[in-house]
Amino acid sequence: MHTLQNSEDILGDAAGIQILENAKVVSDDISKKQEFAEKTEKEIDEARTGYKPVANRSSGLFFCITDLANIDPMYQYSLDFFKNLFMQSIMNSEKSDDLEERLGFLNKEFLESLYRNICRSLFEKDKLIFSFLLNIKLMQMAGEIQDDVFKFLLTGGVSLGDELPENPAPDWLSAKNWGELNRMSKLSGFAGFVKHFTSNLDHYKKMYDAVAPHEVPLP
Repeated sequence: MHTLQNSEDILGDAAGIQILENAKVVSDDISKKQEFAEKTEKEIDEARTGYKPVANRSSGLFFCITDLANIDPMYQYSLDFFKNLFMQSIMNSEKSDDLEERLGFLNKEFLESLYRNICRSLFEKDKLIFSFLLNIKLMQMAGEIQDDVFKFLLTGGVSLGDELPENPAPDWLSAKNWGELNRMSKLSGFAGFVKHFTSNLDHYKKMYDAVAPHEVPLP
């Protein structure tokens, strides 16, 4: 800068010309590095976005295990424990250059690792509940379960004092169960079930009396 400011004839000053040439080289080099940095940043952002499904799924699973404290206050799991488990799964999962395949490997490894490690701390009676919670959470995140249907499964619905049709089998079907069947028939996918039920009472009686009713085929 001093040379340029004090030169009377910049075009005839060899030192000044050299400085200008060097400045242009440096400027071009900076521009190239800036372009490369911008390109690299874009590639990193694209890669980060590609892995968001795994992050969203994993965060949902974290809230799933925190719900276990509602079953027993002893079931407490820290975020650090969860993060370390996730990092181990990243290292242990099968590698692939195909993003979709890689995401599948990551999800599989982490889910299995989470299930194994959590089950080690659960009473035997609570392991089935934990499996149920995991499945429900995964189905909810995938949009494969309807909230109103799930709430009905947990509560049997809420009676609003509606007048119900006459109970067709009061000798084995309680008023409570008859009310639940009528409320269930109002859910999407169950329309007309009450009519179907009353038309197939004998079959549903067998299901009601069965030790494993879920194994009895539906009519």
